Amino acid sequence: MLGVCYYPEHWPEDWWADDAARMKALGLTYVRIGEFAWSRMEPNPGDYRWDWLDRAIATLGNAGLRVVLCTPTATPPKWLIDAHPDILPVDPETGRTRGFGSRRHSDFSSPVWLEHALRITEQLARRYGNHPHVAGWQTDNELCCHDTTLSASPAALASFRRWLADRYGSIDALNRAWGNIFWSMEYRDFSEIELPVGAVTETSPAHRLAWRRHASDMVVRFHTAMVDVLRAHSPGRFITHNFIPMDETGVDNHALAAPLDFASYDNYPLGRTDLAMARHDAAAFAPLMRTGHPDLQSIYFDQTRGLTGKPFWIMEQQPGPVNWGRHNPWPAPGMVRLWSWEAFAHGAAVVSFFRWRQAPFAQEQMHAGLLRPDSTPAEAWPEIEQLAAELARVPLPAPTRAPVAMIVDTTAEFVSAIEQQGRGYDYTGVLHGWYRALRSLGMDVDFVAPGADVQGYPLVLAPCLAVASDAAVAALAAADGLVLLGPRSGAKTDDFTIPDGLPPGPLRALLPIRVLAVDTPRPDCPGTLHLDGAAHLSTGWRESIDHGPAEVLATLEDGKPALLRHGRAHYLATLTDHDGLTALFARLAQAAGVAVTPVSGGLRLRRRGDLVFAINYGPQAATAPAPAGAEFLLGSAHIPAHDLAIWKDPA
Repeated sequence: MLGVCYYPEHWPEDWWADDAARMKALGLTYVRIGEFAWSRMEPNPGDYRWDWLDRAIATLGNAGLRVVLCTPTATPPKWLIDAHPDILPVDPETGRTRGFGSRRHSDFSSPVWLEHALRITEQLARRYGNHPHVAGWQTDNELCCHDTTLSASPAALASFRRWLADRYGSIDALNRAWGNIFWSMEYRDFSEIELPVGAVTETSPAHRLAWRRHASDMVVRFHTAMVDVLRAHSPGRFITHNFIPMDETGVDNHALAAPLDFASYDNYPLGRTDLAMARHDAAAFAPLMRTGHPDLQSIYFDQTRGLTGKPFWIMEQQPGPVNWGRHNPWPAPGMVRLWSWEAFAHGAAVVSFFRWRQAPFAQEQMHAGLLRPDSTPAEAWPEIEQLAAELARVPLPAPTRAPVAMIVDTTAEFVSAIEQQGRGYDYTGVLHGWYRALRSLGMDVDFVAPGADVQGYPLVLAPCLAVASDAAVAALAAADGLVLLGPRSGAKTDDFTIPDGLPPGPLRALLPIRVLAVDTPRPDCPGTLHLDGAAHLSTGWRESIDHGPAEVLATLEDGKPALLRHGRAHYLATLTDHDGLTALFARLAQAAGVAVTPVSGGLRLRRRGDLVFAINYGPQAATAPAPAGAEFLLGSAHIPAHDLAIWKDPA
C-alpha cells in the first residue's frame, strides 16, 4: 500500500477536500499528519485547539483515507521554551545552548521536558485514541536527528550522575571499573563527576562509553513513556516511529524499537548517497548521483525490518530533489518507482511519500512534493500512478527469513568512535562493506541484535562485536550454522578495559585464540591477505594472533594468521577490500550450503517469499538471472536501465 505525508495546517481549509479526493484517486491509502503542529494544537499553555484537527481528520477519513496521527513533540512551541528554558539542550562540542527557531530543541534528560511531552501526548491520545479514522500513531519524528542525542546541559549532568550511582552503587566501584587511578582521575563522590567534554586531551574511554549509554537510555526512556501513554488511551491502533539511519541515532535502536508494533524509516537515497560519498571522486559518484547507491538504502531497509522482525513502513519516501543535502539533484526518471519497489522487496508493507505538496515557505520550500506549490503534479506523479497499478496486480507475500544473519551492535559503534586507534577503522564503514559484499553475491540479509537467537541461519556474521556479553556469547555458541567474527570482536569489557586473558575475551569459548597486538596502518599503505591462492588488500585494522588449536585458513603477507577456524566458528583478523570480502563470503556460503548469484554493475537481487526481485540501478540494460521457466509478474529477463523485474522460480 501507498501513503503520503500531509500538513493540513499549511493549506487553506477549502483545499483539504480536493487534496483528499486526489490522494484517493492516486491510489493512496494512508495519510500521516500532525508531527509538527504543537503550536496549532496548543497555541497557549493549556489552551487546546482541536477543532481544525477534528475537521482535517474527518475530511481525510470521509474520502476513504486512513490517518496516521503523530505526537508533535519534535517541535516544542515558543511559549514552552520561554516558560522553561532549561528544556533546551546544550551542544557538547561548543557548550552553547541550542535555541528556538528550528526543531528538536529539547533535552531528553530534562524531567520538565518529559512532563510536557507526555502531557500533550496524553491530551492528543484521549481525544483521538478511538477515532474511527485514526489507524495508528507515529511517535515524535526522526528521533535524534541533527546530532541531538548527546547534551551537555545541567539536566543531562544531573541525570548522568544518578544513572552512574544506580549502575555502580559506590564511587569506589566506579573508580575501579574505570581505572581512574590513571592520570589521577579518582573521584570522592558521584557529585564530582562531570560530563566528558572540554578536556585538554582525551577523556577516559569508560567515562565516554557510560555517557553515551546514559544518553541512549534517556532517549529510550522518553520514547517508551510516550508509547505507554498511547497504549493506555488508544487500544487496537498500531504505533510506529520513523527512524533515521540507525548508525546516526547514537542510540540502542533495538531498545528504542522494542515497544513498537513495527518500525518505519525515512528514505532519502540521493541526499544519503551524496553525504556518504563526499570523499569519492566524480568518476565514482557521477553514475550514482541521480539513482543513489544500490546498497545504501537497502541496508537501512533490512536494518529497519530487523528492529522488530516485522514488515516495516517507509514513512517518508523521497519524491524529487530534497533541500538538506550537500547537493540536491533531481532523481533519474523512474527512480522514485524503483526505490519504492526496492522497499517492498525488502519487506515493506507501506511506502509513504514526503510530501503531498511542496511548501512555498519556510525551511523546506526547496524540498519537492508530489505536487508543486501551485498544486500541479510534479515529476514523480506518473511514477506513483504506475506503482499503484503494479501493486494492484502483484500480490506481495510475507517476508521470509534470509540465509544470513548479521549482528549489528550499538556498543561496537560507540567503542569505535571513542577509541579509533587508527583512522582507517570505522564501524559503520565496516558494517556497510560487509553488507555490500553480500549484496554483490545476491545474498539476502537479516540484521539482528547481539544475543538474538540465530539458530536456523546457515551463516551468522558479526563484523565487530566489541563487547561480547554473556547473552551474545551464548547465542553464538548455540548457532547451528557457520559463524564469522570480524576483527576487534571481544576487544573490550563492559567497562572499556582489555579483557583478562586478552581479546577476544569471552569469545574464546568459541575460538581459543589470543589477540597479541593490533596494527593500524594508513589506508594507503595496505598489506596483503592471502586467501585460497588469491591476494587481497589487508588494511586499516590488523591483528597478531596466537591461534592455539584453531586452524589457519588464510595469512597476511608476513605469514601471520588472518582467517582462523575452530569448529563452526571463524575469526577474521584484518579488514580487507570488497574483493577480499566477496571471496571470503563466497567460500563460507559454499561451506554452509547457501546458493549465491553474483551480480555486477547496478543490478541487485532480493527475495520476498516466493518472489525474486531484480532491480537495475545502472544506466544500461541488464539481464535478469532468472532460471528457465520463471514466471514473470513484472517486467522480463531484459531489464532496462532504472527498471526492475519480478518473477517466481519454477516449481
